[in-house]
Amino acid sequence: MKILGIGNAIVDVICKVEDSFLQENSLTKSTMKLVDGNELNRLLSNLKIEETVSGGSVANSIVGLSQLGNKVGFIGKVSDDDFGRKYEEGLEKENIQYFYKKKKESLPTGTCLILVTPDSERTMITFLGTAGKIHGDDIDLNAVKKSEILFLEGYLWDEGAPKEAFDKAINNANKVAMSLSDLFCVERHKKSFLNLVKNKLDITFANQQEIMSLLGTNQFEEVIDFAKKTGRLILITRGEKGSLAIKGDEVLECYAEKNLKIVDLTGAGDLFAGGFLHGYINGKSIKESLKKGTEMSSKVIQIIGARLNR
Repeated sequence: MKILGIGNAIVDVICKVEDSFLQENSLTKSTMKLVDGNELNRLLSNLKIEETVSGGSVANSIVGLSQLGNKVGFIGKVSDDDFGRKYEEGLEKENIQYFYKKKKESLPTGTCLILVTPDSERTMITFLGTAGKIHGDDIDLNAVKKSEILFLEGYLWDEGAPKEAFDKAINNANKVAMSLSDLFCVERHKKSFLNLVKNKLDITFANQQEIMSLLGTNQFEEVIDFAKKTGRLILITRGEKGSLAIKGDEVLECYAEKNLKIVDLTGAGDLFAGGFLHGYINGKSIKESLKKGTEMSSKVIQIIGARLNR
């Protein structure tokens, strides 16, 4: 395979809300909050569902890569329940090899409630369910070894069994890419993420807010200096300012597309990563790969959800 993704297997439930709904429920716009099943059901009881999709950050990237014609696979933990079966069917429809044998778990399949406000920002309420309980035995080493690039998400990293699963996968991979995923994840796992970026990852995806938090700086020049010193490929998205790729002394920039009718920012970073990796594994230059990432993210923010139509 070209790319094997390992991530949270989460069913996305997308709903439109007003800003007042966030305020009434003490939710911070544009962040991800972890909740238990009761809290998720309480919030859902007051909402109208727009769309339900087999999601998760890396899974969104992998779907994008499959739609571009790449042979890709995915590992993510679900339970043998209604959402788990829907999740598997959703991946199969997108021609993705699913390297996981589902069984009845003590926790249900994970769910992410995506709240889209009128300004197109998305706020995520996540019940990880069994997705966050991934461990070493869930990793198909044969699939890892036969993939050109292993792609991981920061959302999945946690102490204990998930970390063991990460380490097992990373230690058997040919090349490793990872998304820092979210400011919440970075602040929670700063020391571990810094070690990964400096010593383990060949490719890191981050937005400006995440990478500056990781380094504890408010000076973007310090981010560039840090990235240069690692000698590794670091991709940084900056919203309307576009994106940067840094490797060694080379700093490449790609401007954001103009005059877009932005509907929903869900999946922007995921599709950027998918587009970039598509170019990268198919022999395109870093500059061309940045353009492909920008093109994919520009398309997805003009529709509801994190899936492009073929």
